[in-house]
Amino acid sequence: FKSMQEKTDRLNLVFRENLTGVRVIRAFNKTKYEENRFDDANEDYTQTSIKVNTLMSLMMPLMTLIMSGTNIAITWFGAHYIADMQLEVGNLIAFMTYAMQILMSFMMLAMLFVMIPRAQASAKRINEVLDEKDEILDPVTPKKLVAQKEQATLAFNQVNYRYTGAEKLALEGIDFKVKSGQTVAIIGGTGSGKTTLVHLIPRLYDIEAGEISINGQNIVEVTQQNLRELIGFVPQKAVLFSGTIRENMQYGNAKATDEEIWQALTTAQARDFVESLEDGLDSWVEQGGGNFSGGQKQRLAIARALVKPADIFVFDDSFSALDFKTDAKLRQALKTDVTNSILVIVAQRVSTVMDADMILVLDEGKVIGKGTHQELLATSPTYQEIVASQLREEDLVNE
Repeated sequence: FKSMQEKTDRLNLVFRENLTGVRVIRAFNKTKYEENRFDDANEDYTQTSIKVNTLMSLMMPLMTLIMSGTNIAITWFGAHYIADMQLEVGNLIAFMTYAMQILMSFMMLAMLFVMIPRAQASAKRINEVLDEKDEILDPVTPKKLVAQKEQATLAFNQVNYRYTGAEKLALEGIDFKVKSGQTVAIIGGTGSGKTTLVHLIPRLYDIEAGEISINGQNIVEVTQQNLRELIGFVPQKAVLFSGTIRENMQYGNAKATDEEIWQALTTAQARDFVESLEDGLDSWVEQGGGNFSGGQKQRLAIARALVKPADIFVFDDSFSALDFKTDAKLRQALKTDVTNSILVIVAQRVSTVMDADMILVLDEGKVIGKGTHQELLATSPTYQEIVASQLREEDLVNE
């Protein structure tokens, strides 16, 4: 049964990969290859399942045969004893009844011996999940983190972070501080640690050394719920839930009014296309936002975060699906509409970060440049290279 469960897992894994990666499979013309891979996993599961069910199917006929044989034997020998006047009919019937009850008990016991291993295999897998310990724990005696709005601060003090099992630090010596009304932008190459850094703010990971504080309070001294109440987070991949647009917008603020929702949609440059929908805020969102384009999903995800009254808004490369014009409008709207909060923006485009109050240039988990756009142009060779490469790309596009 354990082997059967493992093969079921393998079959489900292949099936899920085929469903989620169907476009990639077609693009690489690997349909036949994936069919063969699924057939192999299915055949492996089928053979094991046949063996298990064959054994199970033999149990009942075998038990019935034993019971019937015992019944016939008792009747046969009992008839001879009755004929010789050595046994009464009532005693034979009583003996037969007791014998059947004993046999039934043994058969039920045999069935238990068959079913228990199957239940154990399933229970073991369930318990592995239930017994998994949380890596991020709330303090025993938590402190209260209070929203500050106009006086909010975010500070990293020599923060180090290492992924579980990794030898090398993913982030090392991260140090900066920003306050309400300021924007800190993070730029750098792929794998430099930008997303890892912003995931530390809502404490999705726990740091190895240093300290992260919000409003002067160390985030490890407060509960995760209390911490995340003060943060509006937009992930790298826009995630929408099935339901109406209004329900998605109220995900972080259940009491949000329609006026507040429309204001957030306006800031996120999503109002026009939502108004163009027949049902407006009551328009249905398919699972994963499948009925919207990438840019529309991204803007709705940004609006959902803005509906939440937060001290800190984190945008993890959230403008990547937007064109330059929409990107510029959105950043301008954030500057005018979100004036009392801290904005943390991860981006690849220089145009997205150049107006920030502070830009962090990351490389291999270290801050190798910190300052405004003009300051970095004068002091950071890496930032200069990024700017120069993007300017050349824009020039080529213009030509």
